[in-house]
Amino acid sequence: MQRKRFSPGRAPATLLGLGAGLAVTLGALTGCSAADPAEDVTLDAKAGAAAAPVAPPGRYRTLFEPCGAVPPATLRELLPGTTALTDAERAKVLRGTTAVTYDTDRRVGCSWNADTEDGGAHRLVLDVERVVSYDPTVSDAARAQEVYTRKQLAAGIAVPATPTPGPTTATPTTAAPPATASTAVSTSATASPTGPAGSPSSGATPPAEGAPSAPATTGLESRTLGGLGDTAFVDDTLGKAGGNGHQRVVSVVFRTSNVIVTVEYRQRTTGVAAAPDSKELQDRAQNLARLLADRLEE
Repeated sequence: MQRKRFSPGRAPATLLGLGAGLAVTLGALTGCSAADPAEDVTLDAKAGAAAAPVAPPGRYRTLFEPCGAVPPATLRELLPGTTALTDAERAKVLRGTTAVTYDTDRRVGCSWNADTEDGGAHRLVLDVERVVSYDPTVSDAARAQEVYTRKQLAAGIAVPATPTPGPTTATPTTAAPPATASTAVSTSATASPTGPAGSPSSGATPPAEGAPSAPATTGLESRTLGGLGDTAFVDDTLGKAGGNGHQRVVSVVFRTSNVIVTVEYRQRTTGVAAAPDSKELQDRAQNLARLLADRLEE
């Protein structure tokens, strides 16, 4: 019988089958012991997101009832026209009118109106807003500050720029040389805004002919306020109200944590009556704002 010749370069089919099975087995074992690189990346990304800091919630979760927040004695002072009303009419005015809102935990308001015997009127409006941030990285108080800043800018009151931190090391300065008599004379002449007899100096630019002069600062202009909440401002505007009448609107706005309170107090005069007094309205509005700030601290 003739034997089959064995070829060194060709493995028997049985050995090939065993080799393939062994490769599959080793591949399965390797797949069980090693993690998929894509899964590692996904897990690392999720871990990084979970580690992001979460901003603290706001201090306030609810709001007070606005119409009952102002004492009757304060309302009678703010609405002097109520003195001429009957008891029933006065009680109705002092109860106020509740503002229509969709969520009393987020925003509430109330208003009061009273006419005076000379045809004028007083109106008080109270608005209280609780700001909530839906960004977990931004606190409710920080979001409230953004809302408050927009109100301040809308009132035409500039927001101070955040100072840029300076270098950590002091920069040496060179001492100025002692001033001589000629230097002092030159400096004095340059710094003086007017020439002889009060005439403009050559370096000053005279105002344009017919241009209105800037109003004098009285201390009652729209401005920021201190000692009221975390931050506050007052806005004061005077306008016409029919015929020869005037209407002054004073708004005091302050923020305490994530709550913004707006007190709007306006007075209207008619005919030849003088325009409403700015100081009187501002004092009354600020006094009420401070009373409400104390209410928030209870």
